[in-house]
Amino acid sequence: MSGKTKRCANRAAQALWPPQLRTSQSALGAYSDAWLAYGQAQGRDPAAHKLARLIYTLLTKGQEYTDQGQDYYEQRYHQRVLRQLAQRAQKLGMKLVPTEQPA
Repeated sequence: MSGKTKRCANRAAQALWPPQLRTSQSALGAYSDAWLAYGQAQGRDPAAHKLARLIYTLLTKGQEYTDQGQDYYEQRYHQRVLRQLAQRAQKLGMKLVPTEQPA
């Protein structure tokens, strides 16, 4: 199956993806920005879907939305990449050794 998004006039998707989301300093903005590396249409749809799930949760459960911020998203992304690298190195019979980070 192709990973390419289909062209359609989905007004809900267009309404749920504000262009200002790309430049916002929020976790959702960082998520959108990360997906935009794959292209405009491929980046817009996952961010709109995530925003729709957040809105649904807020409306059905009555919870408040607290944004953790862009730094929180990037920290989790960094941890996820390191974990995946460690798993890949282990499959190859190697081990990752942490070094000091440059100042």
